[in-house]
Amino acid sequence: MTEERRLEVLRAIVQDYVATQEPVGSRVLTERHRLGVSPATIRNDMAALEEAGLIAQPHTSAGRIPTDKGYRLFVDRLAEVRPLSTPRKRAIETFLSQGVDLDDVISRAGRLIAQLTGQVAVVQYPSLRRSGLRHLELVPVGTDRLLVVVITDTGRVEQRFLEVPAAPPGTDPVTLDDGVLTELRARFNAAATGKRLTELPGAFARVAAQVAPGSESLAESIGATVLDTLGEENEERIVLAGTANLARASMRFEQGLQPVLEALEEQVVLFGLLTAMALEPGVGSVAVRIGHETRLEGLTEASVVTSPYGPDADDAGDGVAILGSIGPTRMDYPATIAAVRAVARYLSRVLPS
Repeated sequence: MTEERRLEVLRAIVQDYVATQEPVGSRVLTERHRLGVSPATIRNDMAALEEAGLIAQPHTSAGRIPTDKGYRLFVDRLAEVRPLSTPRKRAIETFLSQGVDLDDVISRAGRLIAQLTGQVAVVQYPSLRRSGLRHLELVPVGTDRLLVVVITDTGRVEQRFLEVPAAPPGTDPVTLDDGVLTELRARFNAAATGKRLTELPGAFARVAAQVAPGSESLAESIGATVLDTLGEENEERIVLAGTANLARASMRFEQGLQPVLEALEEQVVLFGLLTAMALEPGVGSVAVRIGHETRLEGLTEASVVTSPYGPDADDAGDGVAILGSIGPTRMDYPATIAAVRAVARYLSRVLPS
């Protein structure tokens, strides 16, 4: 019973500090919250919480504020995250569904998170390495060059030029006529249906074995080009939105804005953080890192809330990419978690298909 009561006291301190940005004293807790115990008991509970490292006194004669450890316990003990209202969910879905292409949809998702949370939004573009092939287009460019257009099931479009391989000695050269390209296009698209990157090499090998005589080397080159494109590791992109929110009074950082801005500019490091968080358990499919848990010097006073998105995100907690929100450690965690989770779910539904 004592542990549960102290957890209630911690919850009250977190909620009041997030709302007021002022250290919270025992008198305030007594006046604002129905904790069902005397002020003396609350003071004893606060002393125990401070001894456990869950709250701290920023200066003499001040009330108490949560520590990173206190926020962590608060987040871990969230009984439930209140979902967004039905009108707000409908507005999210409508706004995202109006995106004209992948770039527009990703941009809209970032703006939504920034608006809903009042913090900085971060959205990773769908990873080619975790995408499937939705459609392959082959466009001849001259007599010995081919433009290979790869369209993923998340709406990304990549283009690669391919030099037509020379025909083996004693055989007729490969011609890029409509009949050959139509057959190759149809076979590759049929073979890729419903398959992920790891399944494509075998499927493409079967295509090369089934094409008309003389087209085998061209089919092998096309398959290799597609696999190389989907397997690239240097295509990761991150979009930030709402950076101007950092200037709001409610986003005050004791060390100033400069360290936070510098951390956000290091997109390779930021991407590494998002990737690591994608592997962590969280509240539902949402992961949370608080203050020093980010292991980034510039974000020691910030928290990061992330969720995967994509076709499999709801069922398996997996996805093709990550999105999230970055704000001060005193952020409204239930509201931020609800917003990030909702945008991730609706983004998964409206991705180009």
